[in-house]
Amino acid sequence: MPLPSQRHRFEIPEGVTYLNCAYMSPLSRATVAAGEVGLRGKQHPWTITPADFFAGTTELRRLAAPLFGARPDDIALVPSVSYGIAVAAANLPLRAGQRVLVLEEAFPSMVYAWYEAARQAGAELVTVPRPPDDDWTTAVLERIDAHTAVASLPQCHWTDGGLLDLVAIGARLREVGATLVVDATQSLGAYPFDVSAIRPDFVVAAGYKWLLGPYSLGYLYAAPHRQQGRPLEHNWIGRDGSEDFAGLTRYRDTLQPGARRYDVGEPSNFILVPMAIAALTEIHEWGVPAILETTTALTARIAEAAAALGLTAVPSERRAGHYLGLRAPGPLPAGLVERLAAAGVYVSVRGRALRITPHLYNEGRDVDRLLEVLGEAS
Repeated sequence: MPLPSQRHRFEIPEGVTYLNCAYMSPLSRATVAAGEVGLRGKQHPWTITPADFFAGTTELRRLAAPLFGARPDDIALVPSVSYGIAVAAANLPLRAGQRVLVLEEAFPSMVYAWYEAARQAGAELVTVPRPPDDDWTTAVLERIDAHTAVASLPQCHWTDGGLLDLVAIGARLREVGATLVVDATQSLGAYPFDVSAIRPDFVVAAGYKWLLGPYSLGYLYAAPHRQQGRPLEHNWIGRDGSEDFAGLTRYRDTLQPGARRYDVGEPSNFILVPMAIAALTEIHEWGVPAILETTTALTARIAEAAAALGLTAVPSERRAGHYLGLRAPGPLPAGLVERLAAAGVYVSVRGRALRITPHLYNEGRDVDRLLEVLGEAS
């Protein structure tokens, strides 16, 4: 069932209509409080024990794993999407003549690493054009062939929420011996994801958007058959036996089990990790299906009313429900985002779309205010 507004859990002043979760979520009061406790702990480092270097990250993996449909051992902690994509590119080698598929107007961190990897290997980066009918799934399937080595794709497009059927795409990639890398930043925590059905090789998600956490802490899923690969870093905590601080100078070749080998250095961040734990705890309390149903009701209402203003969106059957990108017949009015912000309404423009992305801290009056200002600006 849709959830009631959770605005009371966030510090959002009256007069602020924040419909921009895809840009950056606000931190909840509980998440900020967890960060403050972490700061005080670092202020008194004698209270931090060697066991604390592992307890927080263990709990964080436990909370993150169900959002992927994975096991805790499948999750690495990374600082960014680009870091996770770099891990994937380092462990999915290309050969001359092979191709890497990306979407038109893909988020840059999903492109640059593959551009460089393809350049070095003599492979080709192939951009799938935006389909006129917004059917990204068919457009991608038509580009997969025997030359395809990797598809680097989102679950939904970051400009307008256009949805991809990753189950069908993943199945087709396996038929030709290709691999699937997913950026789930704009869906994980707000839209169901299941690695057992999709069967990706790697999935990365930044934690500061729909996962409601702090900046510079995200998650990398590595499929079990990709957990013997090469890490980007060789740090002390990623080695087997690192729990024994007195024995750290007994250097070892063996790494920590599972995806932990791909952790960024210093994963035990005593401020960010407690904040991320608090954020994921709230997501689990609400449940992803309820988050999706609640946000879908808001975006559906906006899309219907915006149509009367001449603004269109990706059809609901081809769009992730928590996401909305409104397009005008021509260019969007100049300065539209600034005019909205001046009225206390916060959204983004990405590509040709006015991107509107609500969460549980939004309610009907936020939709009313958005539509009022849009009507004045149209």
